[in-house]
This record gives sequence, C-alpha cells and structure tokens, in this order.
Amino acid sequence: MQTKTFVGVFDSGRAVLAAARAARGKGLIIRDAYTPFPVHGMDEALGLPPSWLSRACFALGAAGLTAALSFQYWVSLFNWPMNIGGKPFDASPALIPIAFEITVLVAGVGTVLTLLAFRGLLPGKPAAFSGLGATDDKFLLVLEGRPEAELQAFYREQGALRVEELAGGAR
Repeated sequence: MQTKTFVGVFDSGRAVLAAARAARGKGLIIRDAYTPFPVHGMDEALGLPPSWLSRACFALGAAGLTAALSFQYWVSLFNWPMNIGGKPFDASPALIPIAFEITVLVAGVGTVLTLLAFRGLLPGKPAAFSGLGATDDKFLLVLEGRPEAELQAFYREQGALRVEELAGGAR
C-alpha cells in the first residue's frame, strides 16, 4: 500500500513550528518543512540531528590552508627561490595573507558546493512545491504515512490555510 503525502500551508513561522512540534508529539511522520527564511527551533521540532556541514567546512578550510602553504613553500624553496635582501627563502609571515585568503575561499565555496550536491539542489531541477508559496511568504509542513482523514484533521487543528495531497507521494 502506497503511503499518502500531504502538505499543509501555514501563514507564519510560529504556526508551522507549533504544527511541527505537535506532529512530532503525536508520532506523525514528518518528511520536511519548507520556509522562506530560517525558523528558529525548527531543527529541534523536526527531530533533525546536528548538521555535519560545519565539520565539512572546517575540513575544507584545513585542506585549503594546507594546499596554500604547501604551494607557497614549494615555490619559494624549490621552484623559484629568490634571494631578496638576504631574507630567508621560507619567510613565513609573507605567506600568511595568501594562505588566509585561500583558506576562506576554499572553505566558503566548497561548503556551498557540498551543500548543493548533498541536498540535490542542482540547476534545472523542477521546484517540488511550485504554486504553494514556499519561496514567497508561506510555510509548508509535509507529513506522510497516515490515513487522509487523520492528516486533514491534524492540519485543521493546527490552523493550516490549506492542505494538498502530493501526487503519488512525490519527493
């Protein structure tokens, strides 16, 4: 038997947050929540684990720092050593600004690309909830796995503006 998926449309972040907490309290299966801006406390309300993205950002930054320093040392010591005013070939203070900039660049761009790749937010992908206002001013809560009447009643209790069924449990 195929489970049905329903989307409840709410008009405020408080309303969708309260609905998510109530759904989790009732044991409903919450697939996701879509909001036009971050809603404080939504991660906890949905029961999501802590994000791994900060660790990915740190790893990318460390890789960028290592690559920048390695490349600069290789250039100044082996590839193109220049004696400028009797300074040592490995003058570390001169390498810090470039290493910092490369660290920030690799961590920032790499984190964004990692997020886009792992969440499947690729260019040209059709919008999952076009027409429901998820990117404008509406807040969506997606529930599944219960009888239609039970989910409809739950959304009405929580004050949803409207409820729509996703065709075939589309993801």
